[in-house]
Amino acid sequence: MNGVRTRSWVAAGLALMALAGCELFVPVEPVLTPQARPQGLGIARSSPQPTSEASAALRRDLTEVQSSQLTQGLLRQDGGGPDTPFTAEMLARNFEQIVFFNEFGSGGFGLPRSSPLRRWEGPIRINAVFGSSVTQAQARQDLSDLNRYAARLARATGHPIAVSSRPNVLVLFVSEDERASLLETQATQIAGVSGSGLRRLRDLPRDVYCAVAAFGSAESPSAYVAAIVVIRDENPDLLRLSCIHEELAQSLGLANDSPNARPSIFNDDDEFALLTTHDEMLLGMLYDKRLEPGITLEEARPLVRELASERMGGPS
Repeated sequence: MNGVRTRSWVAAGLALMALAGCELFVPVEPVLTPQARPQGLGIARSSPQPTSEASAALRRDLTEVQSSQLTQGLLRQDGGGPDTPFTAEMLARNFEQIVFFNEFGSGGFGLPRSSPLRRWEGPIRINAVFGSSVTQAQARQDLSDLNRYAARLARATGHPIAVSSRPNVLVLFVSEDERASLLETQATQIAGVSGSGLRRLRDLPRDVYCAVAAFGSAESPSAYVAAIVVIRDENPDLLRLSCIHEELAQSLGLANDSPNARPSIFNDDDEFALLTTHDEMLLGMLYDKRLEPGITLEEARPLVRELASERMGGPS
């Protein structure tokens, strides 16, 4: 997450959603050719390799960003409380904005363009690749965080999500120096990932701290089959963990953000660093079996109100 806002790109008619220091790209062309399992998963070496001055400078800058945001009371980790109340109507509104809209998409005359609901249908299997800049201790912490968060996402969605040695969601913890090479050697081995869809991850702007590319299937572009997450190793501890939380949640189908969403990580204001109770409700609604990939906002709107009411303890 980052106080600096980045612009998004549009490729082949699909908007590429830019967030506060993180981005979600939705490549158009699915690739379903079976490919070999990535090599090099697991714990990194105990002695990290030297990094360039550019990487070292980025690490210093990100440490300063985190310190400044904490001083301002941002990057909260409490999940919300009495100061962040929300109603069923607010929850439904936030769901619509985060699930069915692209942040910088336009439907003409300056109006936002809605998109069909996108999510996974099959089990989600997560694993990590660590660059040579990552210490063994840091890699152990990252794997522990991934395991805990995968279990939390599984509870929130009711969908099978776990860390696995045969991933369809690959998380790369890499420095500025090694991102391009590991995307080439590791990410392209995940079935369903296209090389052209990785271009934006490879050319990550300096003010974007983490990003995810989610890939749809040929038969159903709204049904995700693969995702690649890039997290800069230069991130300090809390920014690093916030990237894990936001990028993996985004890869599940919460593709947009909204200035009205609170308490939420899907908001440009950086108030919250970690997934909130509000966000868990959004995930539960997204993976409710009464919805399905490809449903439009107009089709889903009556059901969204019902789901939001149920999550808030209203009539089922």
